[in-house]
Amino acid sequence: QVQLVESGGGLVQAGGSLRLSCAASGSISSINTMGWYRQAPGKQRELVATVTSGGRTNYADSVEGRFTISRDNAKNTVYLQMNSLRPEDTAVYYCNTYPVAVASWGQGTQVTVSS
Repeated sequence: QVQLVESGGGLVQAGGSLRLSCAASGSISSINTMGWYRQAPGKQRELVATVTSGGRTNYADSVEGRFTISRDNAKNTVYLQMNSLRPEDTAVYYCNTYPVAVASWGQGTQVTVSS
């Protein structure tokens, strides 16, 4: 299983943007679906967005129209462009396959949105 390293998080004001990256230790070309997940304090981890190898995307209702997931198989990287950020988007963001591969969870990247 590939190991995944997330980056790009930070502190941003409400309405701002961030671009997260997820670098895989090996090829993701054969992985049909990759996803971004997030876990807010005191809450369960939730699925935010997915992208298939063919480029089909799907989003949670809470981020639809604000977030864009994409993947670059040549670079073994998955991205999450986050626009119009809200305080409720504050969480640790992770990438993984969909369905998840438990052994592939990385450290995540913290996103904090101030009001």
